[in-house]
Amino acid sequence: MAKAATFFIMLTFWILMSGMFDAFHLSLGVVSCLLVTLFSHKLLFYGEPRRSWLKSFPGMMLYLPWLFWQIVVANLQVAYIVLHPRMLDLIDPCLIRFNTCLKRPISKVTLAQSITLTPGTITVNIHENEFTVYALTRSAAEALPGEMERRVGRALEPTS
Repeated sequence: MAKAATFFIMLTFWILMSGMFDAFHLSLGVVSCLLVTLFSHKLLFYGEPRRSWLKSFPGMMLYLPWLFWQIVVANLQVAYIVLHPRMLDLIDPCLIRFNTCLKRPISKVTLAQSITLTPGTITVNIHENEFTVYALTRSAAEALPGEMERRVGRALEPTS
């Protein structure tokens, strides 16, 4: 099941990114995705029991639009800071540490990647439950982990 899911995810991504819909390119995409799936299917669903990714799929579909909106907002905030005449007064870089209540490795990785995708913040380290994050401004640091952690938890953590 993990092989089939990996193949279809990769093939969908291939088709969307290539923009080539002729038989030659589609057949190359199928062959490439089959080979990569054969060698790396365990990477996408590492350490998870069977069918657990099916339970997480609806939660992630609700989380991703929210994350994209947060990325847009953070882009605008960083652009404002960079273009402001008193940029050096607005920037207040800091390194913060916080503990997460997330338990699953996929949840922790999703939170770390979401933080890094949001402009103005970078996840520097994860050690067990402790995250170390660089933030461009004090307000960005104070917002962590906050709503992002709650939404990742709702999307990926077991409810029982």
